[in-house]
Amino acid sequence: MPRMAEIDEYDYELPVELIAQEPLPCRTDARLMVVDRARGTYEHRRICDLPEILRSGDCLAFNDTQVVPARLVGRRERTGGRWQGLFLGAGPQGDWAVLGKTRGKLEAGERIVLADGDGRDVLNLVVLAKLDGGRWLVRPEASEPWPELLERAGHVPLPPYIRGGQSRPADRGNYQTVFARHPGAVAAPTAGLHFTPQLLEQLACGGVDQTHVTLHVGIGTFRPVTAERLEDHPMHSEWARIETTVAQRLAACRRGGGRIVAVGTTVVRTLESAIAARGDWGGWEGETNLFIRPPYQFLAIDALLTNFHLPKSTLLVLVRTFGGDELLKRAYSEAIRERYRFFSYGDAMLIT
Repeated sequence: MPRMAEIDEYDYELPVELIAQEPLPCRTDARLMVVDRARGTYEHRRICDLPEILRSGDCLAFNDTQVVPARLVGRRERTGGRWQGLFLGAGPQGDWAVLGKTRGKLEAGERIVLADGDGRDVLNLVVLAKLDGGRWLVRPEASEPWPELLERAGHVPLPPYIRGGQSRPADRGNYQTVFARHPGAVAAPTAGLHFTPQLLEQLACGGVDQTHVTLHVGIGTFRPVTAERLEDHPMHSEWARIETTVAQRLAACRRGGGRIVAVGTTVVRTLESAIAARGDWGGWEGETNLFIRPPYQFLAIDALLTNFHLPKSTLLVLVRTFGGDELLKRAYSEAIRERYRFFSYGDAMLIT
């Protein structure tokens, strides 16, 4: 009987100063550790070197989700107490599901007054009901579609390890990929943050195809694994989609001898979920709670470009499952020795 993996095996010590608090002025200047699974080696390059590293006939698969300004800041109208929340999604009747945090006991019927980045009151939310997992059902007292309301009242939902989650105006652009098209994510698919229109054009001129899938990154991406054994972790669910034409291009890439290069763990989960659901390459849409952990056998990808991930996270488990446990442990230790920048605004790794 195979040994059950434990989450403590995915812990590591990271000096706090290596957690990137700002992106680099030029996205393509980020460092890139290239890990070769077949040779068991790694080398130090930069994102701008990708046109030299990737081959004609390869296909990059990106996540084109768009991060919405989902962080909410305001006060309780009745008590004046501070309230903080995170938009999780909107229902067909216009109600919102939000995570909320405040002092005292929040009750149904209360109003929450949201403030914009300048501290001006811009939107009221009426509390309808308490849900499970710290969530609340609320209704905005405005008739515009939810993306427009969030643009007015929301803030960039930076993860807590970046400035304690406190965003600045520049984060509106910095924490968004250049190919973002479909609003719905509460966290960025951070591997995609390294790409610029100029780099994408260079890659295309070199014969590297580019496709897009969509996975709306949810709040679960911030939650650490708390179960001791990986098999006991309840994986969060996220909505994803791959168009039929995209699946056909990826299949053609494979038939032609090219590599499917997933840009980010969200793309991996989308492609692997689609193949698992269908049994072949084709269009697919639905919720996925796929937790990729040993001894998972990958069906859809040949290489992975990804950032450096938090200790004891499902993302680190996925990356080490793909790259090889011992090789990736050595690579992370090397990245720390070489002072790579970690997490969302940090450097990247290409596993081939």
